[in-house]
Amino acid sequence: MFKASFPFLAFLFVLADQLSKWAVTEMMIRPALGPDAGAPLAFFAWLTGAPPRLPFAAVEVLPFFNIVMVWNKGVSFGLFNQGSDYGPLLLSFLSLVIAGIFLVWLFRTTSKLQGLAIAMVIGGAIGNVIDRARFGAVVDFLDVHISGYHWPAFNIADSCICVGVFLLIIYAFFFETREKDAR
Repeated sequence: MFKASFPFLAFLFVLADQLSKWAVTEMMIRPALGPDAGAPLAFFAWLTGAPPRLPFAAVEVLPFFNIVMVWNKGVSFGLFNQGSDYGPLLLSFLSLVIAGIFLVWLFRTTSKLQGLAIAMVIGGAIGNVIDRARFGAVVDFLDVHISGYHWPAFNIADSCICVGVFLLIIYAFFFETREKDAR
């Protein structure tokens, strides 16, 4: 029964990612840019339309945390951001292939923890692919800086991928052998 919920969980992670990007761009960044940036778009109009890329902007939330508007042509945390015209297409294709492999794995898993982790990776990958298809880059907006160290901007999809991979590692080291021994 629980296996059927994993693809739905992946969809929820995609939805959370896209909703967060819409909320940040339309409810925080666009108003911060002033009246020349135009009126905020409703979620469905933003998701199905082709809104122009907003310029860089930053809104301080806490002394160590900002909401920013950054367009990332690379992967998580700005890695492989060479600015090539083919980069977004190649990264999208690679992300979809990996998501497809993970989807097969998702339907074969018998572990709830592993299923959750795989759903997170799939949801994060697809969330960023949607951005690359729509904008040619990924919307990154979470900006953390502490004691002179500035972490690269990231988003909910990046967080899903990182947490999902971390959970897969935890599962592999601490749970997989116990589950195999129990069978």
